[in-house]
Amino acid sequence: MARFIVAPQWQGSSSSRAMQLVDGAEAIAGDLPRASTTVLAAPTEAGDAQGTRVHRLSALVRMRERIEDAVRGADGPAVVIGGDCGVALGAVSAVAGDDLAVVWIDAHADLNTPESSPSGAFHGMVLRAIAGEGESPHRLEPAISPSRIVLAGTRALDAEEQRYISEHGIRVLAPADLADPDALADAVLATGAARVHVHVDLDVLDPAEMTGVALPEPFGARAADVVASVRRLRERLPLAGATLTEFSPSSPAAAVDDLGTILRLIGALA
Repeated sequence: MARFIVAPQWQGSSSSRAMQLVDGAEAIAGDLPRASTTVLAAPTEAGDAQGTRVHRLSALVRMRERIEDAVRGADGPAVVIGGDCGVALGAVSAVAGDDLAVVWIDAHADLNTPESSPSGAFHGMVLRAIAGEGESPHRLEPAISPSRIVLAGTRALDAEEQRYISEHGIRVLAPADLADPDALADAVLATGAARVHVHVDLDVLDPAEMTGVALPEPFGARAADVVASVRRLRERLPLAGATLTEFSPSSPAAAVDDLGTILRLIGALA
């Protein structure tokens, strides 16, 4: 059985609804099997930047350590439930190796640097940190090569992110590409990786299918396509781990409306 690790981190978010990420993580946790679920305590303080351009860095570093320990202690691949996208750094670092690909299923590329970030929020920098760039206390070393990164459903890019993708030839699948369930698996296998970590930010979905996100983007992927693509990928390559993040429901009633879709995504990951 899969192991679930709930990490209700909000400190990496730029949203005015950041604290609702805690509510979202707790709502998901309530529908997971209790015996297979570990809920981590997020730092209660906001944290400080420690002289860097990354907001709340001290809290983020502390939470990364907790996530790494929990994933390494899991019996088999773990699914980490956020919280903001920043939880993916600890989840990936716990299973990283030169045979690992990272699939980033997200409306946003999260490839900014601390210098290029318009917000200073880590959730827009986390994939760049996984690729080994950023502040030294909070980046992956050794890194995942950009040649082992696949973006899927991505449709909102800053100029620096677009430059980085073009410079490194990172594979990008549009939301419509996921209608073919083999497209994602083919792209990952083309990296030459032997294992894969799959990250899902719920804003990859079209807003008509997922309301509980703080940064919705139009023309997103269909949940059925994401589920089918992840299932096909798992048939063709071993899963090293996964993350699902950025559930920010506006109310308990709104959370219930989205949980069915979220649980289908978790089922594909687990």
